Amino acid sequence: MTSGDTFFQISRRAMLSAFATLSALPLISPTSVLAQLPTDPLASWNDTAPKKAILSFVERVTKQGSAEFVRPEERIATLDNDGTLWAEQPIYSQLLFALDRIKVLAPQHPEWRTAEPFASMLKSDVKGALAGGEPALMKIVAATHSDMSSAEFTQIVIDWIATARHPLTKRLYTEMVYQPMLELTAYLRSNGFKTFIVSGGGIDFMRPWTEKVYGKLNKALDAAPAAGWTVVDMKNDWKPIFPFGSK
Repeated sequence: MTSGDTFFQISRRAMLSAFATLSALPLISPTSVLAQLPTDPLASWNDTAPKKAILSFVERVTKQGSAEFVRPEERIATLDNDGTLWAEQPIYSQLLFALDRIKVLAPQHPEWRTAEPFASMLKSDVKGALAGGEPALMKIVAATHSDMSSAEFTQIVIDWIATARHPLTKRLYTEMVYQPMLELTAYLRSNGFKTFIVSGGGIDFMRPWTEKVYGKLNKALDAAPAAGWTVVDMKNDWKPIFPFGSK
């Protein structure tokens, strides 16, 4: 699947509005990773210009007396999740989650057999379902992500992520992460950087599995109000944000 296909024409623009509920989340690398940084902190990186540039940059901004020195409290690094920290090809994992949820909920909605975008989703025709553009995507998200408590949704995600497998590699989604990027985040944090995730994925979808993959996020999210961040809840705030989704 290429960037010219229907899904990718929609996804980067529409996923942010449909799934994302908090633009940046603090990323805390697993303690075991930070505690056992090797002599070469980017061991799985090829010894080429990008690796050398990263090492040189970190040295310059963390060395006292350097013209580019950055105080620890001002060191911030932001990384994209999909396609950077874990796989986004050939389709966003959260959209596959929505596809599976539609199939689970279908017996309660016989009208979906003929109503788009659900009819296409039930045939596993994601491209056909998204031919309706952003309104179609909003309908899919509304049907699969709303009208339940946060606890209920969290359990649904936990159950799904425990067994869902990547359509090409057949590996669990929690295994579809990039080792070089895990090393990079650990390296940055060991040098005093606060690292953040920016994602098109919804906060309620990410919270149940990010601790296993990237380290604990829950305490950072709980601290959001004190940090001055606005946290939007996919269930409780859906109708005020997307009022047409309830029609």
